[in-house]
Amino acid sequence: MVMATFKNVGIHRGLAVVLLLALASCWDEAAGTNNIPPSGFVRTRNTQFVVNGSPFLFNGFNSYWMMNVASQPSERHKVTDVFRQAAAAGLTVCRTWAFSDGGNQALQLSPGVYSEPVFQGLDFVISEAKKYGIRLILALSNNYHDYGGRAQYVNWARAAGVPVENEDDFYTNAVVKAYYKNHVKKVLTRINTFTRVAYKDEPTIMAWELMNEPRCQADYSGKTVNGWIQEMAPYVKSIDNNHLLTVGMEGFYGDSIPDRKQYNPGYQVGTDFISNHMIKEIDFATIHAYADVWVSGQSDDAQMTFVQRWMTSHWTDSRTILRKPLVFAEFGKSKKDPGYSTTVRDSFLNSVYTSIYNFAKNGGTLGGGLVWQIMAEGMDSYFDGYEIVLSQDPSTTNVIAQQSNKMTALEHTLTVPL
Repeated sequence: MVMATFKNVGIHRGLAVVLLLALASCWDEAAGTNNIPPSGFVRTRNTQFVVNGSPFLFNGFNSYWMMNVASQPSERHKVTDVFRQAAAAGLTVCRTWAFSDGGNQALQLSPGVYSEPVFQGLDFVISEAKKYGIRLILALSNNYHDYGGRAQYVNWARAAGVPVENEDDFYTNAVVKAYYKNHVKKVLTRINTFTRVAYKDEPTIMAWELMNEPRCQADYSGKTVNGWIQEMAPYVKSIDNNHLLTVGMEGFYGDSIPDRKQYNPGYQVGTDFISNHMIKEIDFATIHAYADVWVSGQSDDAQMTFVQRWMTSHWTDSRTILRKPLVFAEFGKSKKDPGYSTTVRDSFLNSVYTSIYNFAKNGGTLGGGLVWQIMAEGMDSYFDGYEIVLSQDPSTTNVIAQQSNKMTALEHTLTVPL
């Protein structure tokens, strides 16, 4: 049924990508892998990412579930499958979680107490990424309740008798902040049981992210979150100065430049894209965009117009005010949206990818994009509507692979400013 949506040339390209994925699988089984492990840490120079002094552009993806799945050795083949297929489609950066606080299959069982089997799952993820030449952006905590998040940190403090009121105390309470710092130190100094390399010394890791989509209902100005970043960013760098660091923001504007709030989808979430990224230890900026949620009820064209405006404003600010690289770290098209079809999703991704390419071409400030999200076969219980299974979605895989090729070709034309 999917193949029926192809136009003539699309059929051949789509089949070619599927064939490439099959060949990659055969090569992997027969000879290990034909991918080169990442060498050299990703750095920044002005508004560009660089590796070993050369420009670094990328096409990438999100697979938040990897550590959780890999904590069960019998399920690790799903992580391997995704990395193998992603590498075959030219994807070179993966964003995933380095946290799971309390609850089922937790990494951090309680403050300072960790599950070795789950940690070994994360070890496996890093070692497999290395094997397939894919760099990782690892998020250290979550704004939401999923996998614990800052609510779990506050609950731990409350259970210990600390006078905390709500989840926003995560950003200000000394005990809670100490819990978070302990987690940072534990993860960054972890010795990988597969590679025997400390995480902080592993070039396969591209960057750390302080939190997935931080928000603060107690203070919409962005100042409370800013104070937290000002404390945590230097702490991370004091342990690990090899890796890049970002906040993990969606891109909402706050009070520092009031006129920028016109670009928000009608509301604020307690962050400030400008001031939060101006902190010197933060190496690059990120944005996310879910127009189907943020400006729901509008037409596909209107939602795409919002996304284009969102990208343009943040690219401009990253280039002229922050003077740091920008990553479009989450975007996707949900199967749950009214009028969804594979053709609609492919068109949406094409539009986003074209913008990313054009912005990257115009100076390199936008280093790449990370689609949400790629999963393996047999992961239906994880599906959220945005899932892409590369082996089962040939037309979408073709769109992704074409973007990978374009970004790689563009990378070779850029020069690094002195």
